[in-house]
Amino acid sequence: MAFVPPATVERFEMADGDRVELHTVGSPDASRRLLLLHGLEGSIRSHYVRRILAMAATRNWGATLMVFRGCGSTPNIARRFYHSGETSDLNHIFQTLRARWPTAEWHCLGVSLGGNVLLKWLGETGGAGGVRRAAAVSVPFDLAASARHISRGFARVYDRNFLRTLRRKALAKLALHPGLFDREALVRARSVYDFDDAVTAPVHGFVDAEDYYARSSSIAFLSGIRVPTLLLSAKDDPFLPSEALARAAIEANRNPALRVEFHSRGGHVGFVAGLVPGRPRYYAERRSFQFFDERVDTSPVSG
Repeated sequence: MAFVPPATVERFEMADGDRVELHTVGSPDASRRLLLLHGLEGSIRSHYVRRILAMAATRNWGATLMVFRGCGSTPNIARRFYHSGETSDLNHIFQTLRARWPTAEWHCLGVSLGGNVLLKWLGETGGAGGVRRAAAVSVPFDLAASARHISRGFARVYDRNFLRTLRRKALAKLALHPGLFDREALVRARSVYDFDDAVTAPVHGFVDAEDYYARSSSIAFLSGIRVPTLLLSAKDDPFLPSEALARAAIEANRNPALRVEFHSRGGHVGFVAGLVPGRPRYYAERRSFQFFDERVDTSPVSG
């Protein structure tokens, strides 16, 4: 696991009384800063998170991981959770950090679910008020297609693991807020799709899972992005069928702000390379920082 310099941990209080955990590494005087968003049920313990933070610190960047509600050491006490389309926390945290470091050059990197949240936010806000460049890795652009895909074949291993932790958190939430959702529907859930239908949708004001997916999938927001953004995915990603990735590529290629790099291999948040046994190299992290380093005009694209 990558070495990460000691991080400053902040438990940032939100307007509803809940707290969002922030882990920050690097110098407070860094001229370039990164806001990182993790994937479904990720945290500061996720290997890719630690690699990205270590790489940022090595490059003398400041970097902050925003831990989604309920994924850190801070209990999620509000009625709502985090989900793939929830962007209000991201917007508030980014604007707060930008005010804290107003002269820094800001970049954003989202991974998997965090990538979907990031792209949706960039599409909603256009220039996103201060983001110079962004990168999104292994994004489930079409949430309905992704949820169905991971419930079949080998990918069911991921589906079951996610469901186990999500169910545990949901039951704890129900103990705090009785009647928040149908407990029996949660108990019957056998997939992430079922969980979203039983819990995510009703808790967050969606009609059902299909409504949640339709209104939260980042593929519908790609056209609105004006910040130069790298989309890095693999065609063998077990979290998304290849035809859904192809649709995302068609939509993204219509927007000159987006750089589409969909590789034949790489898996989900993998992209492992290197020729020396025991010394892997991780392409996605390196490529993201290369993209951030490109010194060209990156003012928001008009249109």
